[in-house]
Amino acid sequence: AQFQSNGRPRGWCMHGAGQSKNKTKQEERRRETTNNQRIKQKQATMVDVFLVIAIIVAFAILLVSALYLVVYYQHPDDHNEAWGPKFVVIFGFVLAGWTVIMFPIDVANNEGYAGCDGYDTAFCGGLNVEALWDAIFWLIPIWVFVLIPYSTFYYESDDGTVMMGTAYGANHIKKSRIGQALCYQMFVFVIIGIFFVVTYLVLNETKIPVQDYQAQTISISNLIASGDFYLYPDLTSVNENATFTVNELAPMDLSDQTYYASVTNAGGEEIKLEVSASTFYAGLMAWLGWWLFSLFGGVGLAALPLDLILAFVNRPKHMDAVEYAEAQMSLRERVNELVDIGELIKIERDEKASAGIVTTRWSMDTDKRKAAGDERQALLGFKQAVFLLEKDTEDFQAMSVNYEHYNPLVPFISLFCGICAAIMSLFWFLHICVYVYPDPPLTPFLNNYFKWFDNWFPMFGVLSVALFVVYLLFCAVKGCFKFGIRFMFFQIHPMKLGKTYMSSFMFNIALVLLCALPVVQFSQEAFSDYAAFSQIRQLFGVQIQYLQFFQWFWTKQVFIYIFMSVSILTGIYLACRPRDQAANPEALRDRLRANKQGNK
Repeated sequence: AQFQSNGRPRGWCMHGAGQSKNKTKQEERRRETTNNQRIKQKQATMVDVFLVIAIIVAFAILLVSALYLVVYYQHPDDHNEAWGPKFVVIFGFVLAGWTVIMFPIDVANNEGYAGCDGYDTAFCGGLNVEALWDAIFWLIPIWVFVLIPYSTFYYESDDGTVMMGTAYGANHIKKSRIGQALCYQMFVFVIIGIFFVVTYLVLNETKIPVQDYQAQTISISNLIASGDFYLYPDLTSVNENATFTVNELAPMDLSDQTYYASVTNAGGEEIKLEVSASTFYAGLMAWLGWWLFSLFGGVGLAALPLDLILAFVNRPKHMDAVEYAEAQMSLRERVNELVDIGELIKIERDEKASAGIVTTRWSMDTDKRKAAGDERQALLGFKQAVFLLEKDTEDFQAMSVNYEHYNPLVPFISLFCGICAAIMSLFWFLHICVYVYPDPPLTPFLNNYFKWFDNWFPMFGVLSVALFVVYLLFCAVKGCFKFGIRFMFFQIHPMKLGKTYMSSFMFNIALVLLCALPVVQFSQEAFSDYAAFSQIRQLFGVQIQYLQFFQWFWTKQVFIYIFMSVSILTGIYLACRPRDQAANPEALRDRLRANKQGNK
């Protein structure tokens, strides 16, 4: 970190002979300075109206988008049901969106500029964004580790049966859901709470490197001869010990630039500080989220443009009689195969339940653990095949029975979005190569682009930053889905219009919340020139950057290298296999039969 002075005393306090030379001139200068001070103090308390309007509009857009998402994407089974999970989903969406939108608002606010303390406020927005960031740093772990797990436990038990045979009171079903969800949540809360408390007590120290500089001594006689001085307005013959305030400083001018040219490097040292709990947990949540974002964000950076363009290439087209019969026969065969596999899964589960056999991946028995893994992989493959079958069936209907109701503009909108996404992915890739990796950077690249916009209309610069930051979140969500459907390491949770359960909503909201802070940290690093005076730059770029244990990951750019490596490998892989392919039904059937024989 390098501390720089952004203001200077306009002059020195002179007494004796200095005061007797020209009392009238000093009084005029004192009154003028006092008036300027009052104006600056008034400006310091003002808030930029544009920022207030931007905050209100952004919050309204996020809230309306969240409501639209829940209303139109929810499954019919959830209509007029699951109000608690819906509340968590709606405001979790708003929180995730607000986290990334806060970055361009913070950049426009410029409260990290030293002059915002009172002597040069024309450059400042006046918002207390540090308090807003602290609120976000606390709300994200609350949502991820408290509200979403509890809502998921409660929602998953909402099937009309008594969990674990537990019953309390007259309305035993409702209370058993709440009680069971609370039990599970208390277990999660205790584990996470211990982890958070221990890590804060052990790792809350940051070591900030500070560079010292030394300049030539200013001669008072030369300063007096130049006439560049004034009396502090508070100093009078009666009150000679008045308090100096930052409002006595003036913005830098050409004389300061000349003076700073003589500054020399005087070595450096480290300042050890204990960061606040909110700042530490921001770093901890960012570190945890980076493991997801570096993988899923890297996959999505390459996959999102490609899938949007392929949606246009593979758009529904009118078929003749022969093509229609072949497509219908192919779908019928796939349906029959998946019905057979579904029956095998059901029979195997029923037999295990009747025999009292329990298989789990956490078993100490190697054979049981392997059997549980095979069963899970078969189930994930089955769900993936069902999802792709449903997608192909919808495309088939759009090309046949629903052809007249199909909107032909949808593929062209997808193509346009795909081209824009490809351009943004390319810009991100180039910006990382020419600005983030090299030290010093080869060129500011996108930083200059944003500054150029600010020169003639600042709103466009802020919106451009918001666009690039939000795009990374879309890449993370797309990457999670793409990774899950290709490699089947975990259950996929696609967002489908009118067919999405609240459990899928909460999974995706948790993912977005976990990736939100890494996106902000990555953005303030990538746009450090443009965001030099933002508060988040002071937090992530200084305090969190040098937290013990985490420092190695940040300074060595470990996660950024993973992000880029995954993106390059994904691009090569998707170039060879651009289309998603369902799991082989024969392989799934053989795996289930082998697993059944092994259990016997």
